[in-house]
Amino acid sequence: MGLAASPCLIFLLLCFAAAPSSAQKLKTFKADYGRPFNESYYDIFEVEDSATISNDALQITPDSRQDEYNLKNRSGRVFLKQRFKLWEGSINSTSTRIASFNTSFLINIYRFGNTTPAEGLAFFVGPDLNLPLNSSGQYLGLTNATTDSSPANKIVAVEIDTFKDNDFDPDANHIGLDINSVRSRNVASLDPFGIDIAPAGELRFHNVWVQYDGVKKEIAVFITRQAEQEGDTPPRPDEPVLKTGLDLRGIVDQYSYFGFSASTGNFEQLNCVLRWDLTVQYFPEGKKPWVGISIGAGVSVLVVVVGAMVMGYYYRRKRRLAWSNSNILGALTKLPGTPREYKFKDLKKATNNFDGKNKLGQGGYGVVYRGHLPNENLEVAVKWFSRGNLKGQDDFLAELTIINRLRHKHLVRLLGWCHNNGKLLLVYDYMPNGSLDAHLFGGADSKPLGWNLRHKIITGVASALHYLHNEYDQRVVHRDLKASNIMLDSDFNSRLGDFGLARALDNEKTSYAGTAEGVLGTMGYIAPECFHAGKATQQSDVYAFGTVLLEVVSGQRPGTKIGGFQLLVDWVWSLHRDGRLLDAVDQRLGGDYVIEEAQRVLLLGLACSHPIAGERPKTQEIVQIISGSVPAPYVPPFRPAFVWPSMMPVGGGDITSTTTDTNSLPTSHFVSELAPRSSYEQYGDDDSMV
Repeated sequence: MGLAASPCLIFLLLCFAAAPSSAQKLKTFKADYGRPFNESYYDIFEVEDSATISNDALQITPDSRQDEYNLKNRSGRVFLKQRFKLWEGSINSTSTRIASFNTSFLINIYRFGNTTPAEGLAFFVGPDLNLPLNSSGQYLGLTNATTDSSPANKIVAVEIDTFKDNDFDPDANHIGLDINSVRSRNVASLDPFGIDIAPAGELRFHNVWVQYDGVKKEIAVFITRQAEQEGDTPPRPDEPVLKTGLDLRGIVDQYSYFGFSASTGNFEQLNCVLRWDLTVQYFPEGKKPWVGISIGAGVSVLVVVVGAMVMGYYYRRKRRLAWSNSNILGALTKLPGTPREYKFKDLKKATNNFDGKNKLGQGGYGVVYRGHLPNENLEVAVKWFSRGNLKGQDDFLAELTIINRLRHKHLVRLLGWCHNNGKLLLVYDYMPNGSLDAHLFGGADSKPLGWNLRHKIITGVASALHYLHNEYDQRVVHRDLKASNIMLDSDFNSRLGDFGLARALDNEKTSYAGTAEGVLGTMGYIAPECFHAGKATQQSDVYAFGTVLLEVVSGQRPGTKIGGFQLLVDWVWSLHRDGRLLDAVDQRLGGDYVIEEAQRVLLLGLACSHPIAGERPKTQEIVQIISGSVPAPYVPPFRPAFVWPSMMPVGGGDITSTTTDTNSLPTSHFVSELAPRSSYEQYGDDDSMV
């Protein structure tokens, strides 16, 4: 059926929808998470307390062995932020229907050769996103000594237990069904099934399926071993390890969340979720008043009105789309240079209909796919902007108009573009070695990058940043410089990409402030002054580059909780203060690195991370320091205080360091003296990040 018939079709469907119904139709939510997990999932999940997202996994308890305190007696939770309505009516309702759900997840529970395992992990349904206090040890992040067994907990959990707690566990290798308590209502030892969740010192992966039938009011748990982390998911076993009746009504809240929790006790253990698929059949969160009125009246007047509104909206939208398309096409046709226009059908064929198997990455802009253009025998990366609204079009045009004119060997090369019926796509050179992020944090089994390659990569990125800031005919602020936006070609030459947030600065301006959506960028790479000024500058790009330098040398993500600190930069500065700076070098290098170069890059990373923008080095100096042609910068042993205001309060002026006496500051004076907490607590929450 053609697009022009859509309003009539909608009108007829609305007429049929006016017929009375005895119950609301359930909706279906379906999502696949992971493959791998990365920092973008902080927007989707609530990550509580000790839990983190790192090394391509949900680390429900800490994954760092830098400090024993980080591993023992800890608990954490990771929840999907979306809640679901699991039944209708009251607790005593006569309705027999309850929502159903089906989930599967890949786990790795690993102990470091110690003879005693350390508690376990649970998938559970809960009423809120909060982690109970003192929920480590036997409490699995679910309850604590005060709340255990209380009906007010409103939780149902499937625990994968690796520790025998007193008298209420059959062994240290079992599945349990927990209702408001860690004393399982039903348990099943895994030994008869030939499953050993966490053998000492051996890395094993297991697939777990939890299926709840809301009609039969029955829950079943299946588990099997998966040979390799990246291997195909094995088929679900025919027989469950645990199956029992369960009526969720009255146990969990009517509106509940799905997620994971875990804990450690006096022994060390990793509790990782590497992949998570979830399907929920749930009830809509309430009817609109006009639906009941329409059904009760038994007339079609309201339907006619709504149909007219829909038709009106359709035609207005069509006119807006045509206007928008003409604007975009007009801008595209005026582009100078060589990028060509690709046909959508050719890109569709090149990516095998945008097959998920060809997906290279995903972010707030949309998805990047690998493709092959047979006529040119060329491998490409196709970036499809998912947002069809004005903001998406702005990002599309900004990226296209800026990178179209840039010419540098360490920038990803734009090949062309495609605009078809609101679909916005850019075509780039394919980078065979993927992103720097993937090589730094590819997991325990991946081969770490050697020091020479790391140094080569940061040298290239520094050169690209200097070009953007000083050598191009306009000053360009990237605004999203991070490891996942640094691509690697077949020879591991670095190519800076993703210019969706980049902006060219007018005239002599050195800052850009053009968003009403809060501070743009990625947490951990955003300079502190950006949270106050709402501006991106060349100095804020330098700050992000400093974070990349620390990542490359240490092999740790910027948000890593390490050594009692919430951020990587605070930990590195503390090592510098104690005269142990080289302790920050990635242990996977095994001492195979150039000491002088590593020390120079770490000091440069701290200098670029200076809380005061005007104290950070310029890109020309950065290039010289990395090459060794000038000495490493002086870095004070204690991280300096962040002072605001620290730059001139003008729209486009240069950022300069103030010499104001901090004792007489008219505004806030924030000090970061290497306290073991986040340096950004005072600057705003993550919800302002895009």
